[in-house]
Amino acid sequence: MLLKKNNFRIFCIFLFFAVLCVTARAPEAKVYIDIDAPGFQQFPIAVSNFQVRTVPSGPVSDPHPDIAEAVRYCLNLSGVFQILDKKSFLDGIEPGLSETIRFSDWTLIGAEFLLRGDVLVKGSNVNVVCRLYDVARGQMLFNKPYSGKNDDPAAIARSIAADILFELTGDRGDFNTKIAFVIKKNTRQDVFAINYDGSGMDNLTRHASIVAAPRWSPDGRYFAFTSYKSGRPEVYLHNLQTGKERKVSSFDGLNLCGSFSPDSKKLLLTLSMDGNEEIYTLDVETLSLKRLTRSYAIDVSPAWSPDGKKIAFVSNRSGSPQIFIMDTDGGNVKRVTFEGNYNTSPSWSPRGGKIAYEGLINRKYQIFIVDENGGGITQLTFDSADNESPSWSPSGRQIVFSSRQGSKSRISIMNANGSNIRVLKEDPSHLAMPAWSPGFP
Repeated sequence: MLLKKNNFRIFCIFLFFAVLCVTARAPEAKVYIDIDAPGFQQFPIAVSNFQVRTVPSGPVSDPHPDIAEAVRYCLNLSGVFQILDKKSFLDGIEPGLSETIRFSDWTLIGAEFLLRGDVLVKGSNVNVVCRLYDVARGQMLFNKPYSGKNDDPAAIARSIAADILFELTGDRGDFNTKIAFVIKKNTRQDVFAINYDGSGMDNLTRHASIVAAPRWSPDGRYFAFTSYKSGRPEVYLHNLQTGKERKVSSFDGLNLCGSFSPDSKKLLLTLSMDGNEEIYTLDVETLSLKRLTRSYAIDVSPAWSPDGKKIAFVSNRSGSPQIFIMDTDGGNVKRVTFEGNYNTSPSWSPRGGKIAYEGLINRKYQIFIVDENGGGITQLTFDSADNESPSWSPSGRQIVFSSRQGSKSRISIMNANGSNIRVLKEDPSHLAMPAWSPGFP
């Protein structure tokens, strides 16, 4: 009887906090942080350990998923927040259902925002209620419920982190995204995808051969790549919804995958079937081709602009590999990069206006960005590694790239201004050609 009363009390407490999510909220939604402002600095946030409650109901493999720690990791990965050390936390909370918070205690340790939460574990299911506070104002910003599986706290944490970022910036960030990349082990290569927080790595291809240029479609339906599975380069299209894979480009010579159009209906290709590397568009449904470039030079690595009006590409028509842009019909070609004698791998910001690329400087490849009109060249990486293949996040606020130095190979993420570089994946194998997915539900 006592156990039943305790269980009932736990459910009542949890229900109380769930109801608050509807009624307790800041009077107006407000964007607190302008992370695009010049001189932006990370905002200090304290994430308290969540209060875990369990209800006996069948076997529980892990009754204490550390969702709070997963939230800390996600927020840190976003590059927006400074996660305060738990060791600095004072008590700061009065006991009792009303959760009276002594905001002065959190102000003393430099916190500007505070996240609190309760976790109710019942069997294999987890329900969480989170409360975000503005410490300086002494206000609750939101109170929301979340649910998921006990064995996947990272999924719940990503949703919580996305809501925090949206509340403070008006942007949901890149938490529900994946990053594809090539893993090279001797002569065997395949494409893998990993969640934004480094969890849940999946094998996207099983070709066990040379693979290159992985590309996601903006609508999340397709994944394209080049493979030497049959002994020569061919382009494949993988349907992420059905799991079916089909060969879409198998012409004589080179078949190299470029990016999808913003509406996901066309795929850019580099083909050499006419004797020279030229850029084409391929209709994904009909497989009809349209040739865009007609130059004696080598034209490769095409990337569509987010508005669908222009295409960036690499050409040696000026004597060395440089970044050019053209209209989508192949006309109005303009050179963009004039500094350095080897610039390649263009990636267009989802926000438009800027192109990331890799450039050779002091015998090392580094990541740069340039305005589409050729101005504002900025070097983002400066270390002694080879940093290559930049790819923008859907929010346009982060860039993923591969980094190789000696026996170390990494997939790393940085803010769009080059700050806050953090390692997503490190492996003795060669990790290359990262590509950021669109956001998934």
